[in-house]
Amino acid sequence: MVFSRERLVVYVDGCYWHSCPDHATVPKANREWWVAKLEANVQRDRDTDARLCAADWDVLRVWEHEDAVEAADRVEAAITRRRPET
Repeated sequence: MVFSRERLVVYVDGCYWHSCPDHATVPKANREWWVAKLEANVQRDRDTDARLCAADWDVLRVWEHEDAVEAADRVEAAITRRRPET
């Protein structure tokens, strides 16, 4: 999700594809390939975060397993912090 006025980007990361520290798994078949693929996903995420931050955007990442109300509260707080003064 992009909140352009506040310069905030929110990603909802899947536990499998983004290597959640609580729920990540690696398939047994073709394990080396999957490890490299999943590590590359995480590296791409960090690179994306760094590029957005360098361009004065905030990045908020939410895990798919997070409580929806708590995640929404985090998004609301980030929007409030970034909202331009009117």
